Amino acid sequence: MTPSPLRSGPPVLTQPRARSGRVSPEPHDGPGRSRWRPLRRSPFAAAGILGLLLLLLIGCGTGSTPFPGAEWDRWGSPEAGGLSSEGLIPVEERLQGMSTSAMMVVTGGRVAFEYGDLEEVSYLASVRKSILAMLYGIYWDREIIDLDLTLAQLDIDDHGELTGSEREARTRDVIASRSGIFHPASNSGDDLDSAPDRGSVAPGEYYLYSNWDFNAAGTIFEVQSGVDIFNALEMELAIPLRFQDFERERHEKGGNPDRSIHPSYHMHLSTRDMARVGYLALRQGRWGDHRIISEEWMEKMTRPTTPVHEMNPERRRDGPHGYGYMWWVWDGEAATGPYRGAYTGVGAVGQYITVLPELDMVVAHKTVPGEDRRVEHTQFFQLLDDVVEAYCGESC
Repeated sequence: MTPSPLRSGPPVLTQPRARSGRVSPEPHDGPGRSRWRPLRRSPFAAAGILGLLLLLLIGCGTGSTPFPGAEWDRWGSPEAGGLSSEGLIPVEERLQGMSTSAMMVVTGGRVAFEYGDLEEVSYLASVRKSILAMLYGIYWDREIIDLDLTLAQLDIDDHGELTGSEREARTRDVIASRSGIFHPASNSGDDLDSAPDRGSVAPGEYYLYSNWDFNAAGTIFEVQSGVDIFNALEMELAIPLRFQDFERERHEKGGNPDRSIHPSYHMHLSTRDMARVGYLALRQGRWGDHRIISEEWMEKMTRPTTPVHEMNPERRRDGPHGYGYMWWVWDGEAATGPYRGAYTGVGAVGQYITVLPELDMVVAHKTVPGEDRRVEHTQFFQLLDDVVEAYCGESC
């Protein structure tokens, strides 16, 4: 039996479920038996918007920690922001030899270095997944999303039907790309070509970077929250963080519905708004006097659910990253010095939101697709090493 294609969005639960003690509902009371209705805004949304409007009225400063308002503040010199002018020369030289469209380095809440057109809006490729993980946290905090609900309980399926074992994958397995489901995805750009045979691993046992998981994570978000992803992006992040260049109308679902009913959800932001997302992460989910995401979720999201020595295919074990909830996390021997506790969103062609807590730093990097522009991952991480080398902190 082939599932019917998604229309305006997947079905949603009739009401949010409290996760008392974070325990899933009993099977007979689970969402698989709930009535369905068209996609709606969460009942929490109106109250959330009122709180966010209050936030905009009272401003974004809290204590001695600066937060951007309508515009980003800038340090008077690189040294004031903890970067060496001399050390930035190799950064600028490398950028001039790359296809980078824009880059912004924030230290201590102010812009310490910028390059290119920070206002140009373009798609984020797979950085969309990292932003979705933050939206998950907002609704998990509100006890609307339950990470232990399975695909079977949520009535999630796909062309050709998932097996009974695959439908036992939990929401937490999907957002960690450990579902064990190797069904074709509606869009390419993952490691599914290296997947084991379907049915050979149980849910939660095996990591593989899979767009099926990430796109299904989008469907699950909408089913559990009752909110369209792009509406949530606008309501929960663009408004309270005061994105400067956000255009809701640019956002629409994509992918090939003949391959999978779970669409991609590509996001389009400017570099300076990408930096706002990174700065919210750096501040552990706090924006000014407002708590947008809990510290508990931020810690869950950015710790290596899959440590580097368990990454698949095995070639990924030679890199510096493990994987959290849709963020790449420095792990093992690489997670030392300036990279201790660091994590990054990574997107094709050259999209990155990188958070370095040890340096109180965010790096937002964009390459606008087209005209053969492309920044390889190795190029960006060499550039990032140059930025880190230019950091001189209070000793500047």
